[in-house]
Amino acid sequence: MAGEAGPRARTTRFALLSIVVFIIGAMIGLAVYTFVYAKGSSYLSSDPQACINCHIMEDQYDGWIAGVHANTATCSDCHLPHDNVIHKYFVKGENGFMHALKFTTGWHPENIEARPVSLAITNQACLSCHAELTEDIRHPGTSESGEVFDCVRCHSGVGHK
Repeated sequence: MAGEAGPRARTTRFALLSIVVFIIGAMIGLAVYTFVYAKGSSYLSSDPQACINCHIMEDQYDGWIAGVHANTATCSDCHLPHDNVIHKYFVKGENGFMHALKFTTGWHPENIEARPVSLAITNQACLSCHAELTEDIRHPGTSESGEVFDCVRCHSGVGHK
């Protein structure tokens, strides 16, 4: 009959389907294993201990502990946006992906430097928390020349002594 596949065609389809299911299962298994091994659920919190899951961040963590913000601000307070929860978790996910990529591949500098987008978020956090202190020297985040008021440029060591 036309339209019915013979035994050989069914076997071939079954073999291909089995291979696809195996590959997808292996990818899901690898993702779950990596998430558990890397303590992925800890990154959903605001606990600074999550930041030292990766040994390369220990210097930054130790600097934060020794700094002036250890009792008042967590990593998330300074390094994630506060405008809305979707933006916060988007940035958190993007940062996590970039950290995982760079640390897994070894494509990171010896001295870790924040990306420009991260510096802008941190600067906004400074301006938000210290609005009363900076009100007299800034006007909505800009100087008289129109340049963005940049706390991090002069106070880069404050958060990580």
